[in-house]
Amino acid sequence: MSDVEENPLDETEESGDAEMEEEEEGEDEKEYNPTTEEVEDMEQESEQDDSSAWLEFLAEEEEGKEGKAEEVGEEEEKEGGVGEEEERMEEEGKGEVEEEEWEKYIKEADEKEEEERERLIREMEEEAGAAQEAAAAGAQEEAAWRPPEVTAAAASVEALSQFKSQSEIFSVSSPCHFPLRRQSSDELGDRSDLMPLEKPGQEKRGLGPERGENIAERVKKLSTKRMPKSSLVSTANEDALFHKDDSGTVYPLNMTWSFGWNSSLPVFYIRDNTQRVLLYICAHTVVIYDVFSNSQHHLQGHPNVISCVCISEDRRWVATADRGPECLIIIWDSFTGIPVHTIFDSCPEGNGIRAVAMTCDAKYLATISDTEIQKVCIWKWTLAVETPACTLELPKEYGFQNYITFNPTNNRELVSNSKTQAIYYLWLEGRDTLIHSAPLLTEKTFNKIVGKFSQSVFHLDLTQMLSATMEGKLVVWDIHRPHASGSITSAFPYIKPCKLVHLQREAITVLTTIDSFIVTGDIKGSIKFYDQTLSLVNWYSHFKLSTIRSLSFAKTPPAPISEKSNYPLDYTLKGDFFVVRDFIIATSDATVYHLTADGTKLEKLLVEPKDSICAIACHPYQPLLTIGSFCGMIKVWNYEKKKYLFSRVFEKGLGVQSLTYNPEGALLGAGFTEGTVYILDAMSLENEIPEPFKYSRTSVTHISFSHDSQYMATADMSFTVAVYKVVVRNGQRVWEYLARLRSHRKSIRTIMFGVHLDCNEPRLLSLGKDCLLIEYNLLKSQKNHLEILDIHRADQCNYPTCMIWYPPLTKELFLLVCTSGYKVKLFNSTTKMCRKTLLGPVFGSPIEQIQILPVKNTIELQKRYMVFINEDKVGLQILPVDGNPHKTAAIICHPSGVAGLALSYDGCYAFTAGGRDCSVVQWQINLSALDAAVSLGGEDLTPFYGLVAGGKEGKFYRELEDYFYYSQLRSQGIDTMETRKVSEHICLEELPFVMRAIGFYPSEEQIDNMFNEIRFSEYVDTGKLIDKINLPDFLKVYVNHRPPFGNTMSGIQQSFNILGFSNSKGKKVIRREDLLRLLLTKGEHMTEEEMSDCFATLFGLNPEGWKSEPAASSYKGSKICYEDELPDEITAEIFATEILGLTISQKLTQDPMVSEAARNV
Repeated sequence: MSDVEENPLDETEESGDAEMEEEEEGEDEKEYNPTTEEVEDMEQESEQDDSSAWLEFLAEEEEGKEGKAEEVGEEEEKEGGVGEEEERMEEEGKGEVEEEEWEKYIKEADEKEEEERERLIREMEEEAGAAQEAAAAGAQEEAAWRPPEVTAAAASVEALSQFKSQSEIFSVSSPCHFPLRRQSSDELGDRSDLMPLEKPGQEKRGLGPERGENIAERVKKLSTKRMPKSSLVSTANEDALFHKDDSGTVYPLNMTWSFGWNSSLPVFYIRDNTQRVLLYICAHTVVIYDVFSNSQHHLQGHPNVISCVCISEDRRWVATADRGPECLIIIWDSFTGIPVHTIFDSCPEGNGIRAVAMTCDAKYLATISDTEIQKVCIWKWTLAVETPACTLELPKEYGFQNYITFNPTNNRELVSNSKTQAIYYLWLEGRDTLIHSAPLLTEKTFNKIVGKFSQSVFHLDLTQMLSATMEGKLVVWDIHRPHASGSITSAFPYIKPCKLVHLQREAITVLTTIDSFIVTGDIKGSIKFYDQTLSLVNWYSHFKLSTIRSLSFAKTPPAPISEKSNYPLDYTLKGDFFVVRDFIIATSDATVYHLTADGTKLEKLLVEPKDSICAIACHPYQPLLTIGSFCGMIKVWNYEKKKYLFSRVFEKGLGVQSLTYNPEGALLGAGFTEGTVYILDAMSLENEIPEPFKYSRTSVTHISFSHDSQYMATADMSFTVAVYKVVVRNGQRVWEYLARLRSHRKSIRTIMFGVHLDCNEPRLLSLGKDCLLIEYNLLKSQKNHLEILDIHRADQCNYPTCMIWYPPLTKELFLLVCTSGYKVKLFNSTTKMCRKTLLGPVFGSPIEQIQILPVKNTIELQKRYMVFINEDKVGLQILPVDGNPHKTAAIICHPSGVAGLALSYDGCYAFTAGGRDCSVVQWQINLSALDAAVSLGGEDLTPFYGLVAGGKEGKFYRELEDYFYYSQLRSQGIDTMETRKVSEHICLEELPFVMRAIGFYPSEEQIDNMFNEIRFSEYVDTGKLIDKINLPDFLKVYVNHRPPFGNTMSGIQQSFNILGFSNSKGKKVIRREDLLRLLLTKGEHMTEEEMSDCFATLFGLNPEGWKSEPAASSYKGSKICYEDELPDEITAEIFATEILGLTISQKLTQDPMVSEAARNV
């Protein structure tokens, strides 16, 4: 390598690798290089306001020096020679005077910061003195100064918003039931132990006389005088986290392991030497993984997927931010796993945080919002503030900024970049102002193609910035830091592009610095080290890695070279040993490596699926978990030992969509995204059939085996059910295709086998989004002909989401069906009659999948549990289902969506697949915690009283009692002279009238379901039908059958969107004639007399009390003229409010009928 010692900065563009040659640009291309004056002109217009602010700040600094003659004299002497100094700086390439002025500014800004901190300490001392006087007067000092304990109250994301205006310290749980802390700056003394400590030997600025003492330590000394207990954070060491005992959990579901990680975010190396501990992100959870002990610790608290993460130089303080509604920024202590500070609503007007950075001393945070108009914010999080110290809005033309970092030696300088724009920032802390410089950089700047930016960093010499591009080049920016005597154009700190260095042909994806090296990673998996002159020192390209996503170096510097050292030689002319720290490599294929520099040893630490995970399955009697990914990988784990066993990667284009073990656990059925079905050996993943089945053109979404493993059924996205059967050929059992049928009109939600009651033959059922429950006749099915036994409609208004066999808790065998209306329905497995309708779990979205928890012994058969998933949560419910909301608990598992659910054979664990977040989470099930929550919710009717407005003593329940007893009078005749028979029951015929009187308007099918539920409630036990109902049972029926969110405009508007048309104003309307025709011909249609009577009553044309008694049914109401009463065009609002007279709620919180469970979502 003859040119490695040359300095590429001396030329406009030059390759840093001797083996790489840049292609020549066209000779006829017009060259253009802007002068310094032109570059400054481009910046001047956008930066004029910031320049004025900078000059004003400098002027104030000058006024503060007027009282000091010697300093003024020095300043005048320096100002007089500014012009000569600048000329000499340009000639010699040195900025001595400029650097002196800059250091003075930094020193003065630090002194101001120190004064503010000293003021805070004095206030705390006064507060402490007042507290001591109060204690001497008899106050209870222990109670007054006891630090708040870290609690974990069960609260949802909505509950967090109730505490946003409080200034006192509090602890609440996130949706994941982990503590999130918040406090005001007034109570820093009570929380000073949560402030980061600077590294020993690190440069300290602005600390006053005791320059070696950290501010956090000084505040801590004051705090310890008043705190009777030591903080867990201040007393912890780096080994404390994995020595914690997490066995005493009090939650029904607890995360125990996370399979997979977010490969778009970096992996950090936080412990080295005797440990090897990594920190990475999995969905909304921070995972701290100890490689040697094979153990994980999870930091939970974010309600949304974590979008960015950063870490302090000493590897102790971790900052994470998410993207989504009610986004959070959380600062964690990696020694203890405690969230020391939480910033709520950090981006209320946007979608969360896009990028975050932390200063080396961990005092400040910088964030960039994920909004159309991005904001850059600086946070003084150690002061426990809830608002940023300064904010800067970025113009749209700067592009979407997705990376930001601080200057490692100056907390007031930052750099960020989008794909097209790099921005330099200077934080004027004294004025709470953030000024910036963003010069325009085009291909004409260097007359070469620059490429899109990936990452930017500050150069090791601190006077330059570097920006890496996807063309394999580095843009070198000069940082011009002004001084007070300069002109307006020079008074503003700005950057100018000075060099374009072509390092390599491959796109650079990672750019960072460590010790004396500038390090790059590229799309070919190569890692290259350069010196300060951008001369190549060494590289690692022979490992054949995938695209480099992040590099993280060990905290401990490398040991001195000894006789046992085996460092490679660098590629300079001197041929010295290449000594560098060990580091972690994360690649785009979700693989994490550890490279030991001494000996150049590469080890794989994590190999996870790089694409969506929708398929998971548990072995029926062994602790095995099988995971399938869209990347074609099937991977098998021992989930008790957390050990990877074996895997298989299928050819490109085969993505795993569904997995199922057969009941014996010998076979594994796998459905793929392009329609292929494999039957594999469960212990080797080898093919059990010569060729895979290929009878579908769309993704195979469901696979199921019969109880005797004689049949296998699949469902695909083309609404088709296919059946495969075991036959004997030449003395061997082989699988053959039987038949397939497109039996549904919409997506198939469930396909499952059962057993006939009168024999041991299997039965096959499917449930579709078209509301059809279909059973197939397997005995009469033949080759290419799948026979249907019967078809039933599962619901009238809502579509079904899933189905399962209900455990035999009663003599009657049921099918349990969940619907999109948050209902759980029980159907008789033989007649398909709807026997019960119950309120299901209400946690933000309907149930998507359910499974019955397996039991370990026959004693546990008397009490069963159900595990479910919805859009983003996993939950646990006690059976039997009865509508009691306290029987249910749920926790956020995958904010971006849950794709699959599996249960361990012993019922101890649940597993959820995250789909797009490429992860699977293992949850330990704690049944006793859920049982305790049920007991706290009350017995008998107590939980149901809480589901109606006002409870048992409220106005609604009092009105219900009045209607209930008025119904008895009505059934006996209002004008009767006979003795009244007061009873605790009403006849079933009165039930729909009372329902409508209290605001629930059931359809005829819903009324029939209520009648069947009551009539047959005791039939299996007594053989008798019930024809009456008491008030407590009526309340249960009402709570379980009514819409969980009351009357909402969205449902009515949806009907008008389907049935109506858009008028001239763009609104969906129905013509008067069309509405009357639909009422007479569609759905549960009316007769003309019924329709006329209903409209006459609605418009008040009938006398009061008309038809209030059954005996008055022969009376004919008033005639109605529809043209006079109904408008020509009817909108959803007119129909709901003016015709029906309903009170419509737009949001859940506006509806008094919303259940308590819905409010707690």
